[in-house]
Amino acid sequence: MRTIDRNDPYVGWRERLPEPELRRDDTALVVIDMQYACASIDHGIHAMRRAMGLTNGLDYLGERLELAVGNIQRLQRAFRERGMEVVFVRICAKTRDGRDRSKAHKDLDNHSPEGSKDAEILAELAPQGDEMVFDKTTGSAFMSTNLHYVLGNVGIRNLVFVGTMTGGCVESSVRDAKDLGYGVIMVEDACATWSHELQEASVMVVNEVFGKVKTTAEVLERLP
Repeated sequence: MRTIDRNDPYVGWRERLPEPELRRDDTALVVIDMQYACASIDHGIHAMRRAMGLTNGLDYLGERLELAVGNIQRLQRAFRERGMEVVFVRICAKTRDGRDRSKAHKDLDNHSPEGSKDAEILAELAPQGDEMVFDKTTGSAFMSTNLHYVLGNVGIRNLVFVGTMTGGCVESSVRDAKDLGYGVIMVEDACATWSHELQEASVMVVNEVFGKVKTTAEVLERLP
């Protein structure tokens, strides 16, 4: 657990957030954008950047993705062994030309059509059984899906977030989850982004304001 300096102007003076009580029947692991378009340096935007000769950050991202995949596998295994929900959210448009995407995704040229390789969850993290997959065309997992509605139907009140990019779609989802009333954990060593500075900035913004930031080991220790 990260220590917080009492003189920190952002969170030092605040009371710490309550610890979410992770029960089997009300806690879900939410895997954000761990698909080939975002989480494989050999596909999607990463392959495009390499082809353009723009390789800055790819080494760091590759290292973070390797770390994140291994830790997500550990969390998936633990949740599944306990009969707890594992939920996936991915960038996936309904149309081939992406006309159904949000303005944000059109502006950023984020496009993974349904049925494409880019839209597939990484094989090593693939859903099992009837685990739910939600398709989004926004940064946040909640803005363009019925995720909140479905989580309510199955009694989920606490969410453990992992995935890519830490300060993008993961953080956007964390912020919305907090506003929607969930207990929130972001697993820092199960998330990936472009640089150490971006990773640390997101961790600092989220921790003790929008949720708890924990390691994989800390989450595993708290599971029932």
